[in-house]
Amino acid sequence: MSADEATRVWARLRAVVLEIHDRRGAVSEALGMSFIKVKALRRVAAGPLTMRELTAQLSTDSPYTTLVVDDLVRRGLVVREPDPDDRRRRIVTATPAGRREAARADRLVGEPPPQLRALSAAELAELDRIAGLLTGQAPPGPSTADGPG
Repeated sequence: MSADEATRVWARLRAVVLEIHDRRGAVSEALGMSFIKVKALRRVAAGPLTMRELTAQLSTDSPYTTLVVDDLVRRGLVVREPDPDDRRRRIVTATPAGRREAARADRLVGEPPPQLRALSAAELAELDRIAGLLTGQAPPGPSTADGPG
């Protein structure tokens, strides 16, 4: 494959995920908040994080993370409490309502587009194999695209 071909394929992959089937807008609308807040909520719902850890995971700065967390606290989706081991640090934890909203966001983000569902089993298996190569993860189970033996 030439560099031009790789560039074309990369552009198509980006378009599929970031433009044509971008779920960020739908998730933001459904939850009534910006996607950075949704992203923060999903991260915290996976397990408590210090403000510093959340800042690093969001690739933001501390003041902006504080604004995001303040809004999530106001909405009753997270709590921010002193770290029992170091009272200078704050730990952000999802509330039950926050975990429900994060799960809702996960479902919306994870919904495959109709075009993907329309692919045959063999096409999906091949796409899964290629995606595994691109992500460094082996797809689960044997590939049906390769056929027997």
